Formats: sequence, structure tokens, C-alpha cells
Amino acid sequence: MKSIILALVALTLYSCSSAPQAPQAPPPPSLPVAAITSATQTTYQEYPASIEGTVNVEIRPQVSGTLDKVFVDEGAFVNAGQPIFKINEQPFRASLNNALAALHAAEASQVNAQLEVEKLTPLVQNKVVSEYQLKTAKAAFQVATANIESAKANVSTAQINLGYTLIKAPVSGYIGRLERKQGSLVGPQDAAALTQLSDVHDVHVYFSLGEKDFVNFKEQYPGQTLTEKLKQLPSVSLLLADGTEYTKQGKIDVIDGQFDKNTGAITVRATFVNPQGLLRSGNTGKVRLSLEHKDALIVPESATVEMQDKVFVFTVGDSSKVKKQAISIVGKNGDNYLVKDGVKVGDQIVLSGIDKLQEGMVIHPEKAADKVAAVAKN
Repeated sequence: MKSIILALVALTLYSCSSAPQAPQAPPPPSLPVAAITSATQTTYQEYPASIEGTVNVEIRPQVSGTLDKVFVDEGAFVNAGQPIFKINEQPFRASLNNALAALHAAEASQVNAQLEVEKLTPLVQNKVVSEYQLKTAKAAFQVATANIESAKANVSTAQINLGYTLIKAPVSGYIGRLERKQGSLVGPQDAAALTQLSDVHDVHVYFSLGEKDFVNFKEQYPGQTLTEKLKQLPSVSLLLADGTEYTKQGKIDVIDGQFDKNTGAITVRATFVNPQGLLRSGNTGKVRLSLEHKDALIVPESATVEMQDKVFVFTVGDSSKVKKQAISIVGKNGDNYLVKDGVKVGDQIVLSGIDKLQEGMVIHPEKAADKVAAVAKN
């Protein structure tokens, strides 16, 4: 009996010693954290743009006729006053000759009227003829004088029309597409111009700003009026259609007077010098604007997570607990977000490993201030 009791006691002790122990909680994860800093940052925004020469002239005929000669080719550069087209001048030369003949006839009639006045004047004084005849002669002289003026006007008109047969370049620039060829019948009422002439020594680059962008744009620079603000604007860059940057910087010089009701945008114009003629009317590209953000809060993009169209960071609070905090982003510079609100300078945020974090989770923070300072400088 005693041996049985000892066996039971031994079995009980063995069972207690082999019972499983409760698992221990894992230690908090060690994650890098750093304090948010602020710095003056510059961001860039790009807007689609269209390019036009400072002067774009439609070349149209002022008289109707057959196009006899075309002196230039498409794309050629012409100087102001250089002949471009020639319209058959023969009908206009004939009109000028008729006008000159009519002028000579009117001058002859005036001479006859003057002679008649001179003949009747002494006769009236001697009462040989009545004064009525002299008055009639003087009236005829006045009519002859008026006919001369009318004839001179007709001659001037004929000369102008004859001059219109030679079409010259009003400004220096590049010839566009030639819509009419030699032998075509042309006239002032034609729907299409003969060609277009573009002066591209300087070019105007037009782009549009939405209402929100325009408000932000105005607030960046000092001045009470738009004219004062325009003087403070920095130079802008032009990206060409192939993505390369144009070698010259431009200057914003005009802002439209009102917003487009259909698009809700306002048109802005920048002027670029074009000494080599690389830019032509009709080109497209993008205008790159620089915006300066003073004392912007710097948050690395890698320290954020996007959920439901919002961007969050994990801040570290008391007892090393993390909290998911939404932030408002005003721009991006490289790998950094520029934050407007949601956090403040000095707040501790988790820099990496945030995909495994949950609200209220405890972590073991590792300081990484040097990393954030280096990011802010960039």
C-alpha cells in the first residue's frame, strides 16, 4: 500500500512538471522615428502651353486678280518690305491710265472755264453782256475745278490698287503654308489667306491656371496689384514636346483680365527670346513654374501611407504608442512631401515599417534625426 501511494505521488509530480507554459508576449518592434522639421522649399508645376510668334499676320490680297508670281517658298524667312506675291497688274494699269486721262480732260475743261470767265469779265464791266452770263461762267469754272479733284481721287485710287498687286511682307518673319499657287484666282473675299507670316524673334507662350492654382500663385509674391506682382515673378522654363528644356528662360508679362466661364481657368502669357528661330508658331510644350514654400513641414514620402484618397503618417506619442494622423499636402520636392497641416514641427513620426503598424500599437523608437535632417536639406 505504501508503494502504491509513492507511485501516485511521483506520477503527480511528473505531470505538473511537464505541463505547457503560457507563451510570452513578443517585444515591441524597433522602428526608426524622427522629429518633423521645416524648411523653405521650392516646388515645380507644369502646365500645357501653346507657342505663338509675337506677330502673326495673315497675308490676304486687297484686290482681285490672277496670281502671277510667288516669290518665296514655304518656311522661308523674309524681311519686312520684301515682295511675296504678284497679282496680274494689267487691269489695274489700264484703270490708272483711264483715271489719268479723265484728270487731263478735267484740267482742260477747267482751262476753258477760266478763259470764259476772263472773256466775260470786261464785257460785264462795260455792260455789253449781262452779269448773269458771268455768274454762269464762274459756276462752270467751279464745276471744272471739282471735276479735277474727283479725277485726282480716282487716280489716287487706281495707283493704290495697282500697288496692291505687289504684296510685300509687313514684318520680318517666317512664311507659313502657301494656300494658293501661281495661276490661282484670288480676292479679298477668299475664306483662306494666301499664307501666314510669323515674327518669332520673340515668342509668346500661353498657358492656363485653374482658380485654385491662380490664388496660390498670386499669394507667393509681394505687391498690391497684379502689375506689381508681375514684376516680382521669377523666370519660367519651357519644356518642349520631346521633354527637353528650352535653353532660354522666359518672363510672365500678361495675365488675362477674366476667367474662362467654360473651363474655369485664366490665361497667362510668358515671353521667351528666340534668337535662333528654334521655336515656331503652333509649337506646343509645357511651362514650368517654380513656387516657393516658406517654412514648409518636411515629411518623407516613405513615411506615409495612402488610404481612401488621404495620406497618413504614424506619430509617436506617450508610452511610445503610435497614432495614425492624416496630413494635408501642398507640394512635393523629390522624395519629400511638403505638408500644410495635420502635424507640426517637433512631432515624432515613424519613418519606415509603417505597413505593419496599427492604431495604438506600442513600438520601440529608434532616433533617426540625422536622416531626416539630411532629407530636409535635399
